[in-house]
Amino acid sequence: MVQFLRTDICVIGAGSGGLSVAAGAVQMGADVVLVEGGKMGGDCLNYGCVPSKALLAAGNAAQMHRGARGLGISARAPQVNFEQVMDHVHDVIAGIAPMDSVERFSKLGVKVIENYGRFIAPNILAAGKYHIAAKRFVIATGSRAFVPDIPGLEDTPYLTNDTIFDLRHQPEHLIIIGGGPIGMEMAQAQCRLGTTVTLIEGAQALGREDLEISSIVLDSLRADGVTIMEDTGVEKIVASGTSNKPAVEIHTSAGKISGTHLLVATGRTANIERLNLSAAGVDVLRPPVGQPYISTDKRLRTTNRKIFAIGDVAGGPQFTHSAGYQAGIVIRNVLFHLPARANFTNMPRVTYTSPELAHVGLSETEARRRYRSVKVLRWPFEENDRARAERDTSGMVKAVVKGNGKILGVSIVGRQAGDLLAPWTLALSQGLGIGALASVIAPYPTRGEASKRAAGDYFSPTLFSDRTRRIIRFLSWFRR
Repeated sequence: MVQFLRTDICVIGAGSGGLSVAAGAVQMGADVVLVEGGKMGGDCLNYGCVPSKALLAAGNAAQMHRGARGLGISARAPQVNFEQVMDHVHDVIAGIAPMDSVERFSKLGVKVIENYGRFIAPNILAAGKYHIAAKRFVIATGSRAFVPDIPGLEDTPYLTNDTIFDLRHQPEHLIIIGGGPIGMEMAQAQCRLGTTVTLIEGAQALGREDLEISSIVLDSLRADGVTIMEDTGVEKIVASGTSNKPAVEIHTSAGKISGTHLLVATGRTANIERLNLSAAGVDVLRPPVGQPYISTDKRLRTTNRKIFAIGDVAGGPQFTHSAGYQAGIVIRNVLFHLPARANFTNMPRVTYTSPELAHVGLSETEARRRYRSVKVLRWPFEENDRARAERDTSGMVKAVVKGNGKILGVSIVGRQAGDLLAPWTLALSQGLGIGALASVIAPYPTRGEASKRAAGDYFSPTLFSDRTRRIIRFLSWFRR
């Protein structure tokens, strides 16, 4: 028998964005229904950010053993127990899961329905035995791995980020198709754990990033032992093994590659198929390049103004922190009736390889296209005392500014680059000039000094010029 529910806000999807909306709205006094047919916590907790960083941590721990000799410490080659590594990954997930659980959100006052939702009218969602009428709906169903149409792939056992963390036996030779952040992170983690890894990318690996910066990351992965094949097309895939002894053969434009396991990391596609969006009057954009996503305006409203869409399903930046940011925009619109608008200009991003690659704002190439004159500031970690003490000097801080000192964008590659990006993100979001970063008192010795030194380099040509020397000589007469 159908049960009819009325609520202020119905959130569809219990990933980062949906949970942020539900938790925020219910604690502010709104009546909230949360609908989720899969796992609470969504992709980030179960298949993405959390397990991948846990696996990277294991790989980095193994690599520390290999690099200890450079610090005067003799260490045996790491002995990797792959099953225990995967136990560690799932233990991390289990430790975080209670924060995203049905029990926690029910205690907050959210009505949680564990089923998939489907619109049957512009203002009614069906989920299991419930029909939900809400003043506002928020679609936050996220995305899943995109699987390209490659001949032979459908007949070949393959992994995605949804399944790779379920492995219990270490791959002998992992072939990865896709040279974006997911592919790179998994390549390095598996390689450092002892797996032979070959990565195939049809264009440039980490192609979204500044070439000067990304090349440092690629060199590091190659030094670890990852084979990276760029500008290489995949033509056909042939499965030739058994369930007990898997084998796969990849036919590429550069020849054949044989391995034991295949990971497809070719991007993401929005989870929209179950929603019956046409019944709700919600339009879907189908770009000529890329995957379909829900059309929204700057306030994150769909073509049905009573329905919002946030996160990956809305085609914006595919980051957990982006979905959380969008959740705040929705809450301001729905609960406070403020015309809040999303602005992704200064959305930071990090690829968690070793070294990390972090970026916010415009790249050098983008800045030069947009402005007549820009200045590029660099400070290498090989000139940073903390990095030298740790014998990890790979990378640099690279900032792009206008002639007037306005910060346009920053890329950092190196250890803890994601953490080092924070002050630059603050400066960009608040419209602070390069002088604000240059005037910061950075504790010594820290890697954060590299940001201050890079910012200070903006003023060096003026401070140390012949004109400045003449002024100083002139002023010295008044000190006699």
